[in-house]
Amino acid sequence: MNNTFDFVIVGAGSAGCVLANRLSENGKFSVCLLESGPKDKTMMAKIPGAFSYFMFSKKYSWHYQAKSDPNIRDGEPLFVPRGKTLGGSSSTNAMLYIRGQHQDYDGWAALGNNGWSYKELLPYFKKSETNELGKTEYHGDSGPLQVTTRPQYYPFSSTFIDASIEAGFKFNKDFNGEDQEGVGYYQCTIKDGERSSASKAYLTSSLNRSNLTIITEAFADKITFKNKQAHSVLCKVKGKPTEFIARKELIVSSGAINSPKLLLLSGIGDEKQLSKHNIETVKHLPGVGENLQEHVDACVLVENKQKNGFTMSASGLLKMLPDTINYFKNKTGKLSNSIVETGAFLRSSDSVDRPDIQLHVLPLLYDDNGRDFKLMSKHGLSCHVCVLRPKSRGSVSLASTDPKMPPTIDFNFFSHPDDKKVLVDGIKQARKIFNANSLSHYCGEEIHPGVNAQTDDEIFEKSLQRLGTVFHPVGTCKMGNDDLAVVDQDLKVHGVENLRVIDASIMPTLISGNTNAPTIAIAEKASDSILAEYSS
Repeated sequence: MNNTFDFVIVGAGSAGCVLANRLSENGKFSVCLLESGPKDKTMMAKIPGAFSYFMFSKKYSWHYQAKSDPNIRDGEPLFVPRGKTLGGSSSTNAMLYIRGQHQDYDGWAALGNNGWSYKELLPYFKKSETNELGKTEYHGDSGPLQVTTRPQYYPFSSTFIDASIEAGFKFNKDFNGEDQEGVGYYQCTIKDGERSSASKAYLTSSLNRSNLTIITEAFADKITFKNKQAHSVLCKVKGKPTEFIARKELIVSSGAINSPKLLLLSGIGDEKQLSKHNIETVKHLPGVGENLQEHVDACVLVENKQKNGFTMSASGLLKMLPDTINYFKNKTGKLSNSIVETGAFLRSSDSVDRPDIQLHVLPLLYDDNGRDFKLMSKHGLSCHVCVLRPKSRGSVSLASTDPKMPPTIDFNFFSHPDDKKVLVDGIKQARKIFNANSLSHYCGEEIHPGVNAQTDDEIFEKSLQRLGTVFHPVGTCKMGNDDLAVVDQDLKVHGVENLRVIDASIMPTLISGNTNAPTIAIAEKASDSILAEYSS
C-alpha cells in the first residue's frame, strides 16, 4: 500500500466527503480519505424512515455519553450519537435541510473572519445542492446534494400548520430563503425514496478516480509532527498500525467531538490538560475542546385523540406493513420520508428580533432519542423545542490517553441564565399552538410538562426531566483570532503548519438550525481555498 498522499483527510463525514471529492476532482492531487467506521452499505442508511435505527447501532454510530448532571433527567447522562460510517452523521440523521439565518454568518464575519458572511457563503450552499425548487436567488440546481420538498403522510402535519397560523404565526414556504421565520414543511436530503447523504452525493461519483483512496475501519490514534509541521496520522486499519503521510496537508474532519480529541492526543491543546495526561505539547492552544455549543431540546407531549400517528405498539407496527411493502416495491410511502414533516422557527417572545427557537413536530410520543418504547407505544403527538443560539458553553476533554476511550463531553447546559428563559418561553409558544382550535379534535391531555406546570420555574423543572439535544455539537475548534481560537479564517490550525480542521467544530457560534447543510457549505468553501493555494 502506498501510504503517502498530497492530502490526507481524517474523517469521512459531511465535510470529509466534500473535501475528498473536490480535492481529487481535477486529477492533480492524490487524496486519502480515512474513516474509522465501516462502509455505508447497510440498507438502513438508504431508507429515510429507518433513521431511528442508528440510535441503537454501535456499528454505525459513536454512542457517546455526556457528563451527567443531577438536575437533568435525574442524573442520566445525555446520549451523544455521532455517525460512524461513510457520510458520518449525514448517513444517520433525520435529513432536514436547514442553513440557519443570514445573521449567523454575518456574525462570524463580524468576529474578524473575513470571507464568512452570508453573502459570501451563499454561493457554496447553492453549489452544493440540486434543489427541487429549481435555480433561484437562494438555491442551486446542479449540485451533488439532492434536496426535495416532501409529501406529507400524516394528516397532523397540515393541521399543525393551520393551528400555528391560527396562533398568530406566519406560514413560510422556504426556511432557507430570504427569511427563516414562520411555520412550514421541512425540505429534506432525500431523492427517489432514498437518503442523499454526503457519501452518496459526493463519494459515489468519485469512487473510480485513481487519485482518490478511501479507507474504512481506519481509527486515527495520533497526528505526528516534524518541527511543528504536520507530517502524518497514525492509524489502526482493521487493528493493524499504519501511518499515512501527507505531502501537502493533513485535514482533520472528525466532527465537533472527535476533532478536538485527536488534536489533544497529538499535543495540540491546553498545556495544563496535556501535561496532566503526560502528553508532550506541540502547540499550546487553550481553545481546543472549549466553546462547545449544542441545541438543547425540551418537549411538549400530548395525547392524540385521533390515534392516526405512529406507535410502537403491535397494532401500530401492523398498520405500517402496507407502507413497508409499498416502500420496497415503489420507494414511496412513510418509509420514504423523514418522520419530521413539519416545523417552525419562531421568536420565543415579542421582545426578540429574530427566531431563537426551532420546533420539530412529530406524529408520535418521542423522547430519549426514540429509545423509550413504552412511551412510543401510546398514541400521541410531540413538539420539540430547541434553543437556537445558546449562550452556555461546554467542553470536550480527554478522559484518557487511550485513543479508544471516549472523551469527556460536558455540555454545561444553562450555565447562562438566558438559555433557561428562551427554553421556557419556547415551551409556551408550543403550547399556544397545541391549544389552538384547529387542533382541538387532535390534542387530548398534555402528558409533559403537564397541566400542573404553569409557572416558569415549574415548566423549567419539568422540562429538565425529559431534556435532550438535537445532535448539533459545534465550536470546539473554533475559527477566529482570539485566545480560544483554534483555526484562522482559512481553517489552518494556529501555530503549526500543514494542518487544517474542516468540519462543524470550526463554527465560532452555533447557527440557527440543523448543522448538516452548513457543514457541507463550509467544506465546499474550504476546498476552493485549498485548491486556489496549491494550484497557483
